[in-house]
Amino acid sequence: MVGKLKKKGNTIITAALPYANADLHLGHITSTYLPADILYRYLKLTGRTAVHVCASDDYGTPILIAAEKEGVKPSDYVAERNKRFKEDLSSLKIEYDIFDQTSSAENAKFVQYFFTKLNENRYVYVADVDQFYCEYDKKFLPDRYVKGTCPYCGTKDQYSDGCENCGRTFGPTQILDPHCAICGRTPVFKKSTHYFFKLSAFAAKLERWLRSNKNLQPEPRNYVLNWIKDGLQDWDISRDIDWGVPIPLEEAKGKVLYGWFDNHLCYITSSLKQAKKSGKAGVRYWNGSTIYHFIGKDIVYHHYLFLPSMRIGEGEYKLPDFIPTRGYLLIQGRKISKSRNWVINVRDFVQWYPADYLRFYLTRITPYAQTDLNFDWDEFREKINNELVANVGNFVYRALVFVKNKHGYVVPRRTAPGREERSMLTSLKRTATETASLVEEGHYDRALKSTLEFSTKCNQYFQHGAPWEGRRDEPRTIHYSCNFVASLSILLHPFLPSSSEEAWRQLGFIRPIAKYGWEAAKTLNVKSAQRIREPKPLFRKVEEAEISRRKEALPSGGTEISVA
Repeated sequence: MVGKLKKKGNTIITAALPYANADLHLGHITSTYLPADILYRYLKLTGRTAVHVCASDDYGTPILIAAEKEGVKPSDYVAERNKRFKEDLSSLKIEYDIFDQTSSAENAKFVQYFFTKLNENRYVYVADVDQFYCEYDKKFLPDRYVKGTCPYCGTKDQYSDGCENCGRTFGPTQILDPHCAICGRTPVFKKSTHYFFKLSAFAAKLERWLRSNKNLQPEPRNYVLNWIKDGLQDWDISRDIDWGVPIPLEEAKGKVLYGWFDNHLCYITSSLKQAKKSGKAGVRYWNGSTIYHFIGKDIVYHHYLFLPSMRIGEGEYKLPDFIPTRGYLLIQGRKISKSRNWVINVRDFVQWYPADYLRFYLTRITPYAQTDLNFDWDEFREKINNELVANVGNFVYRALVFVKNKHGYVVPRRTAPGREERSMLTSLKRTATETASLVEEGHYDRALKSTLEFSTKCNQYFQHGAPWEGRRDEPRTIHYSCNFVASLSILLHPFLPSSSEEAWRQLGFIRPIAKYGWEAAKTLNVKSAQRIREPKPLFRKVEEAEISRRKEALPSGGTEISVA
């Protein structure tokens, strides 16, 4: 069982930095950005101090290649990407206290400090390496200027620094069938002096951390323990390009630090920037916080090996308490592929459906595990229609329309609860406690399911009360139904911020949900004679014809591929 979050103190929540060479797609949201936002919103509702930070990952050869193709400066290219990331994330109601850039002056300074400390502590050394060189383009070809076949799993069309399929990283000389990503020709090798980080020196300390931190998921922990057992290779941290953080040594002119050296340090930089702290005060702030790094399983290697080793080697900044890791998102049973146009971008989705539809569906299908998931358009329609519209939306709208039509927009007077109301209140308190516990354990899918089960009970309560029959207890049924709508709004807020706030507004509240807090879900917040606003349906059904169009828009008409 993964450990629970502390009840007191500051929490810093980071999400893996989106690489600034493409728009965000649903796979990014599923594994990383939505789970992090759910936790952040929940913590704020509980009254705890939480900071949510992220940034665009700006450096590396893919940026140079993309900027060259567009005929713009790399700095202008990443600035535009940063802007688009903010827009896309905001469209899904994913909130940040700061969304920075790894190319910021603050991050460059901090990265150079880290390099200097590691060098002083003798964890950096120089060595001549065989570097790919394109005789046609007259340049060294680091990382993503070279493509070939993965030496571990045999996947083709991979970059020379690692495989997107199996997640392993490797040196440039290991890639099979290499070719220049610019001209397609076979490169040659030339000698170049590079800087290496002694990753191999940290095997014992990494193993102790992995075994002692009970908050880490068993799956990635075991992967990494096996990698350590197989032997860790020292890590080439320099590149022969001019786009990156310069290595702060006179003899290293013309060389920059590898993107995976600098990008995760931006977790710390952006957190300290937001808190307006630096130096020893910054160290105390970071070390005194509970640290979350939300990632997808494709970057386990970097976050379980490189990141902790660098912090151990530097010696001051603490390692993460949690590294929540989730699997890949498939589309109709097939792995997302931008090159084959088998992808759904955030920008497109929010033009078709409300953000809360996506937040709801992805949360429902995403467990706290590295299991791969499948975005299926038919299942999406079924869950939206049967769980969101027919369950949550149906109860909220029926209760409020009854207040409008039978009580002139005024909530009936509260009376003592009967047997059914007492049972519902007991169930409500149990649901709020269970949902909170599941969120703190990282099981957002199960937390949402718990709240949906209470919503089902609300529908049953309303149906059994049959207020349309004009019975003497009709005002009591309506009064308590309105209070259950309020409680549902609070419980759903971390998952569905827009629609939950709209239900809350329709109930007549002036202050937002955040002003009431999570514990308010267990109490009766709607007062006697409270005036509601005009009831409107929170959700609309997704029609089958719409889904047919979405599937047809995918290559080959969206034909699903079976997966083992």
